[in-house]
Amino acid sequence: MAPVASLSFCGVTQSSFPSSSRSLLSDSYPIRVRTSFSLHSVSFRASNSSSRFVVHCMSTGSDPPPVSETKLKFLNAYKRPIPSVYNTVLQELIVQQHLMKYKRTYHYDAVFALGFVTVYDQLMDGYPSEDDREAIFQAYIKALNEDPQQYRADAQKLETWAPAQNANSLVDFSSKTGEVEDVLKDIAERAGGNGSFSYSRFFAVGLFRLLELANATDPTVLEKLCAALNINKKSVDRGLDVYRNLLSKLVQAKELLKEYIEREKKKREERTEPQKANEAVKNCLAENLYQKVANQII
Repeated sequence: MAPVASLSFCGVTQSSFPSSSRSLLSDSYPIRVRTSFSLHSVSFRASNSSSRFVVHCMSTGSDPPPVSETKLKFLNAYKRPIPSVYNTVLQELIVQQHLMKYKRTYHYDAVFALGFVTVYDQLMDGYPSEDDREAIFQAYIKALNEDPQQYRADAQKLETWAPAQNANSLVDFSSKTGEVEDVLKDIAERAGGNGSFSYSRFFAVGLFRLLELANATDPTVLEKLCAALNINKKSVDRGLDVYRNLLSKLVQAKELLKEYIEREKKKREERTEPQKANEAVKNCLAENLYQKVANQII
């Protein structure tokens, strides 16, 4: 499947999200990636109350916890080293998502969840261990006082629903009934002006993921869907374009890391060759000596 990085989101064309691959990484490798993934400004450097599908996670009137507390909860929940090419991005993400989570207008929804799951799976593509990748996901979401199972479940429901849709049914959700349709109606209502909708890059990615799964990535469809949801399409275009650039930079960073690992492996092999030869000579001499002693005993 073609990577998202090949897509120009401002002029939306067909794309898909690649499957995971595996590579051996170590936190000791001196590759550093500097990112700044803001949910409202991103750059890269080097309700329907009747639907149980919508989870309300708005912050309370109490003072929100400091960012340091959220980061500490994450580190306590996942104590193993994380390779720097992944860890740098994760630390930036958790800071920005913390700031977004505790905004007055924050309101969890399934499209946001689909966007975050898509971003996370893309960023962690190629992580050495699939089990560790999921453990990091669990620790990350729990550090924000949210439910990782809910994120996965909601994303899966949307990914199951979307392929059965088309350009018309996606845009015409308001006239239809169903669990996902109710989610979209709730978003449109909140984004229409009651103050409980906070746009984010994750939402933009989730929105486009729906279009992609429905094979409806024509720019006119995105424009109509944004209008139906009361979302600013220009903001969505910018968010998707930034996401594409982020993924492109990460692909480059991972390629550099892969090349570094291969060079180091080759150097280690070259250093061990003389040692292997010396060991072989020693073993041969030892065998000859043992044979001589054995013959004398006989």
